[in-house]
Amino acid sequence: MPPKPPTSSPRWLLRRADQAAVAALVLVALASMGGWWIAQGGWQGRLIELERLPPQTARFQVDINQAAWPELSQLPGIGEALARRIVASREADGPFADHQQLRRVRGIGPRTLERITPYLRPVAETANVAGR
Repeated sequence: MPPKPPTSSPRWLLRRADQAAVAALVLVALASMGGWWIAQGGWQGRLIELERLPPQTARFQVDINQAAWPELSQLPGIGEALARRIVASREADGPFADHQQLRRVRGIGPRTLERITPYLRPVAETANVAGR
């Protein structure tokens, strides 16, 4: 049995000169990123972090005589069942003349009414509404 010829070294995708060029480009990119980080204040800890911004809340108001139950269920302390009862009361007994009339709906007490009042639009007087 004849001896096997020596195997050549493994073939790389890039020649040694190309590998050196890629390594140099990577080092330049890393140095550029480090320079940008320092210029933006990263060294002093001045980079903007969104997690540290104060939370913002959306303010909205609902017309109790026009809103459907999905809108009413967004009010604090009002779930789907209570929102459906508000709509059913409005359809059965007519529109609410003021916010205090919401107390006629089972499940709305003084505390719930106080909690949702900032989210309710003022009720228009019936004499001022067109078509009534």
